[in-house]
Amino acid sequence: MRNSSLFLRSGLTVAAASALSLFVAAAADAVSGISVSTTGSTVSVTTSTCTNVNGSWGTASLLNSRQANFSQGRQVSLSGTSALQSAAWSNVNPGTYTVIVICSDGTTAGTQSVIVSPSARPTISATASPSRGVMGGMGGGSTDYGTLTLVGGGLLVGTGAAATVWYLRRKAKPYRL
Repeated sequence: MRNSSLFLRSGLTVAAASALSLFVAAAADAVSGISVSTTGSTVSVTTSTCTNVNGSWGTASLLNSRQANFSQGRQVSLSGTSALQSAAWSNVNPGTYTVIVICSDGTTAGTQSVIVSPSARPTISATASPSRGVMGGMGGGSTDYGTLTLVGGGLLVGTGAAATVWYLRRKAKPYRL
């Protein structure tokens, strides 16, 4: 009885902690109004809070740590539909950035920080191709073994077969005291 109440209390604690973390994450998204992601050296932002005013959804700006306001950052116009607007920056150097989205009606959709990690670039090197094509063969199956090797292998196979038969016949007999 004592163990079941302990498990019940710990289960309730875990459930409460999980619900709290989901609530905090949802609240952060609700306050921000934007979603920022990185893929390699590309930073992209999406939002659904802007409205189209005179053919424009708004502008997004990417600020590095030395830039203080919206106009100093790399600005990109939002594109999309009434359901989702987006913008992207390519060739972004590694570092910490702030993304700010201002809708065309002057309201701020959100601000969010993002970290661009350095990506490992693959190194490509040329190798020489074989001059005579692929060197194929029998894979060791064409080696000519001598008589002594063949007789030794045959004895090993025969001994293994005889031992197997002896073991199975002995096991099949009823056990006698």
